[in-house]
This record gives sequence, C-alpha cells and structure tokens, in this order.
Amino acid sequence: MSDSARAFSYPETRKIEQFDDYHGVTVADPYRWLEDPDSEETKAWVEAQNRVTFGYLEQIPQRDLLKERITQLWNYEKYSAPFKEGDRYFYFKNDGLQNQSVLYVLPSLDGEPRVLLDPNTLSEDGTVALSSYAISEDGNYLAYGLSSSGSDWQEWKVRDIETGEDLGDLLKWIKFSGASWTHDNQGFFYSRYDEPNEKTQFEDTNYFQKLYYHRLGTEQSEDTLIYDRPDEKEWGFSGFVTEDGNYLIISVWKGTDPKNLLFYKDLTASNSPVIELISEFEAEYSFIDNDGAIFWLRTDLDAPRGRLIAIDTKTGERTEVIPQTDDVLESINILNNQFVTTYLKDARSQVKIFNLDGSFVREVELPGIGSVGGFGGKRYDTETFYSFTGFTAPTTIYRYDLTTGESTIYRQPHVDFDPTQYETQQVFYTSKDGTRIPMFITHKTGLELNGKNPTYLYGYGGFNISLTPSFSVGQLVWMELGGVLAIPNLRGGGEYGEAWHQAGTKLNKQNVFDDFIAAAEWLIANGYTNAGQLAIGGGSNGGLLVGACMTQRPDLFAAALPAVGVLDMLRFHKFTIGWAWCSDYGSPDNPEEFAALYAYSPLHNLKPGTAYPATMIITADHDDRVVPAHSFKFAAALQAADGGQNPLLIRIETKAGHGAGKPTAKVIEEIADKWAFLVKVLGMED
Repeated sequence: MSDSARAFSYPETRKIEQFDDYHGVTVADPYRWLEDPDSEETKAWVEAQNRVTFGYLEQIPQRDLLKERITQLWNYEKYSAPFKEGDRYFYFKNDGLQNQSVLYVLPSLDGEPRVLLDPNTLSEDGTVALSSYAISEDGNYLAYGLSSSGSDWQEWKVRDIETGEDLGDLLKWIKFSGASWTHDNQGFFYSRYDEPNEKTQFEDTNYFQKLYYHRLGTEQSEDTLIYDRPDEKEWGFSGFVTEDGNYLIISVWKGTDPKNLLFYKDLTASNSPVIELISEFEAEYSFIDNDGAIFWLRTDLDAPRGRLIAIDTKTGERTEVIPQTDDVLESINILNNQFVTTYLKDARSQVKIFNLDGSFVREVELPGIGSVGGFGGKRYDTETFYSFTGFTAPTTIYRYDLTTGESTIYRQPHVDFDPTQYETQQVFYTSKDGTRIPMFITHKTGLELNGKNPTYLYGYGGFNISLTPSFSVGQLVWMELGGVLAIPNLRGGGEYGEAWHQAGTKLNKQNVFDDFIAAAEWLIANGYTNAGQLAIGGGSNGGLLVGACMTQRPDLFAAALPAVGVLDMLRFHKFTIGWAWCSDYGSPDNPEEFAALYAYSPLHNLKPGTAYPATMIITADHDDRVVPAHSFKFAAALQAADGGQNPLLIRIETKAGHGAGKPTAKVIEEIADKWAFLVKVLGMED
C-alpha cells in the first residue's frame, strides 16, 4: 500500500541487510538495530512512535473520563493478609492511590500500626519498588530488596525494625532471589550473579547464579559462598532455612521448567557438606516442612496433579502421605500441626485440611467462586489469615481459626460499585483437537446475547501459570462500559497439572493458540459478540499469544493489545533470562524446535498487504525480562506490512519494566489508554 493510501502515517523505520542461517533456512532481520535500546537512533524511533501513539490517544474524548473513573474506583484501601514473626505482626496496605504499597508492623493484632517501610518515599515518581523481603526469626530485622524502573535487578538492605533505621549492609547484583535468615538472626542466605557490564546490564544473558550467606555488619565482598556450579551455567539456587532452623534447603532450578533438584545442608554442624537429596531433574519438588530427618515434599513425580510424600533422609525411604486426586494440589502449609492444602478445581480454589498421617479433617468453606492466598504461619499456630478474591469480589482478608474451622472477616475493602449488578459463569468449550477447555465469562447481569457485545478475550497459556478469578478495577471499568470479559484457561498453564502444562509447550505450543482461537469462535457462535466487536489481550507470554493469534487469524479479531510480549521466537534466548524459556518454547538451535518456532513466531509471520486488527503494542524501555526489542521489531514489521485502515501503534512506557512494581499512576494511565483505544476502534463512543 502506498503511503498516500495509508490511514496512518507511521515513523519511517530504517531497514538493514541482515540475514541469518537457521539450519539451512535464510531468515531476514531488517530491524536488528532496534535491539540496542540505548542507541540514539533507537531513542529517536521510540520518541517518534510515542508521538504518533499518544497523538492518537489524546484525540479520544473518552480517555480522560476513563482515567477519572478508573482513578475513582482504584481509590480504596487494599490490605494483604497479616503474618507474624517473633512477637510482631506485619502486613501491607495501600491507602488507595499510593504508587507502592506500604509495609506496616504491629505489636499485636489490635495494636497501633507503625510504618516500617514506605517505598513511596524512595523516589518522586514511585518507580522504586519493594521487590522482595525477609524478616528475621525474632522479628527484629527486615532484609529487603529494591528495584528501580521495573528492572529485575535488586539492591538489598537491612533495617532495624525497632528503630526503623537502616544498617550499613548493602548487597548488589541480585536477581531472581529472596532471602532466608538463620535462626541466630545474624545473617541470611541469598543468590546473586557476578557484576555485569554496566552499559549492557539490561540486555546481557544471566548465567552462573551463586548462593551466598551474608552476615550482618559485614561487606558483601566478605559473604560466604555456599554453593555454585561453574560446570552448570544455567543452574539457579534458592536457599531456604527450615522452621526448626536445623537445615538449609537448596532448590536448584534450571530455566522456567518446574522440574528441580533439592539439596540440603545441616546447619547444626560446622562445615557440613551440601547433600544431594534429589539429584535428577525428574519432577517438581517443593519442600514443605520436616520432622527431624523426615522431609515432607509436594511433588508431581508419577502424579502430574501433585501429591505429598515423605522422605527419610537417613534411609532414603519414600512414603506417600496425601495421594493425587482429580484436582491440582497447588500448595501446602503446616499449621496447628496439620496440613493445610490449596487445590485448584476447574481453575478455582479449594482448601482442605489433613492430619499429618494424611487423613482428611475438613474442607475450608470459602465465600464463593474465587482464588485464595495466605494460610501462612508456623507449625503450631492455631490461627492464620487468608485472602479471597473473585471477578466481582475485591480482595477480602479473613482470619481462620484452625481449631473451630471458623472464618471471620478481618479486613474488607469498600469499592464504589454494586457487585450484584454483575455475574460470572464458567463455561466449557471444545478446542480444535477436541480438548475440553474451561472459560470464565463476566459481564453485567442480564446481558442480551445479541452477538453485538464488545468483548475482551484475555489469555496467557504458558509456564505452568494458572489464570484464576481475581478482582481488577480495570476489568470492572470495561464491564461498566457494557463490555464482556472472557478468560479461558488455555493449555500451557497449570490449571490441570503438569500434563496440561506440557500440552502447550515446545512442539505442542500451537495448541495454546488453537485453544484461544476456539474461545473466540465459541463466543461468536453463542451470541456474545462478533468479529467486529472482539478484542484480544495478554502480557508477556500472553503477548506472544496475542501476536500469534492476530497473525494466524487477522479476520477473527477487531483489536489486539499485545503487552511486553515475546514476539521474536528466533532470538528470545539471546537476552537476559530468555534462555530459560527454552523449557517452554524449545530452542531455535534445535532444528525440529526451530521449525515449530518459525511457524508461529509473530515477527516472522506478518504478511505484506494484510489488513490486521487495530493494534496497540505495549512495552517499556527498561524491561529486562522481555527486552523491548521484541515489541520494537514487531511494531516496525507490522506497520510495514500494513494493508488495511486500522491503527497499528506502539505505546512505550519510560522508566518502567516488565510490570512488577509499576507505580499505580502508570498502571492507571495504561489501563485508561487501553480502554480508550478499544472504545475508539470498536465504535463504543456512546
């Protein structure tokens, strides 16, 4: 299409002569130069694209009204479930519109709360976030990690909880790590990488993680190396001290594959060796607790939906405590000397309690169809707290009495909407190969199935991650506009266990896209919407989902919102932690897997002269998880292939990353822009 015939005038993107050979297949990469986010040419391109995008958004009259309504609804108190360390209670609270939630400390449940850490004071624009934390066993020290502008890199500090003052400890080059204190409260275990190149730290691959012990009051250079594997560059380590303080548990991960190794070290003996308990990547093993030398582990070995086993570390003997069921065993805690287990039943939460011998005690009665979190605490605690949320139920905190089985509301938010005006149902539809897929559909009560309702179809489908019911102000505003919200539980996720996950990986990845396309076709066939009123969205791996489906079926969708997506499937493994995704995607270096990747890679399947759905790609200039080059190159190629009249835009957030820790103000602006874009392109102005 000639520029004169275009509906939009996009910035010109220079093409270069770049060709790569993949197993005898020559592939062009004309926008390779956009992989350098710090070059002057890339910066100028970003500015030019943002001028076009924000110029378009600013002309949508509903944009300011949407931002106003989202802000109004967002302005309610949000609490986390409280937890106890030593004699103190801790919880997070956001007053409503604070960019970051604040950590509070309480002397008792009914005591006067005191601010322990307020990340909002650490930067003017809220772009410094508390990314991780660990409180010492005696409740006197807080180790905490901060990230800036959405980066995965963290700097850790230590705060005296009594005085609220920071100690002199400063730890750097930490990524994909928490911290776990020894029971003498004198230090903690953590994992870090070697110091990277300062100029390319946001793009370079992350290899050779090491597990260290840091003693309070010492320099990071003096930290003790606990474990590393120079012969295994892809191995990462998570160190965890058992509740009795006697063992360090080391979970060894490799990429994003849930399979892991499990080692341990006796902390009661000086210079004790690291013992390999699980030495093959045969299954997923999660340490739950121990009774002396008996370790309880949740595993999916010979049980893709999960079971609980006990291993005697002295003899190696294994016994099954809680067998696999039809539902997915997600997590286990020990409270009141019982196992408190959380299951997923058709993507919604169930909580069951068992005695230590595996005998069933009771099911915890939940308020409805939704998702739970919490149930934390120590082994002999008789009370705990949990959160409950659903599509029309803002997160409410409950106190649970483990002796009586009674739940009582501890904190309930007040949001300016009437939940009875909305309804959620779960339907099941059939994918291309006959697989039965569940989908949640939420909308205003009494919706007319006239085939004309604007519908937002949101998905993920990867990395064993489950999409369960949760409350979102952004989604609520979409439904206030008269929109339908549809969320299918695609293969590749964890909704039905490891077999469901594997059915959407590597050579099976097309199943995920087929599941999503089938969801769209079901919504149309059942009178919810039509292709002219159907929008799709997703972030990260969900951005890949949107990119693949809009290139495979551009006729099926009116609009697409791929956010921070993995869109170049031939070079994803060359940046930061991208190599770790080969466990889900396969590797371009493998001929068979390359063929599968090349067949659906969004960047490589754009066809010149095609009328693509109205698209707003969303990314951030500091995303060091999925580097912005994915979105930059896809936007350039999409605009070059344009054969229609729809806007094909890219919205590039500055001083932001992959999403974690993003300030509330930036989140609200992004949601308002997404809905304004859909209001315009779907013709929802009225």
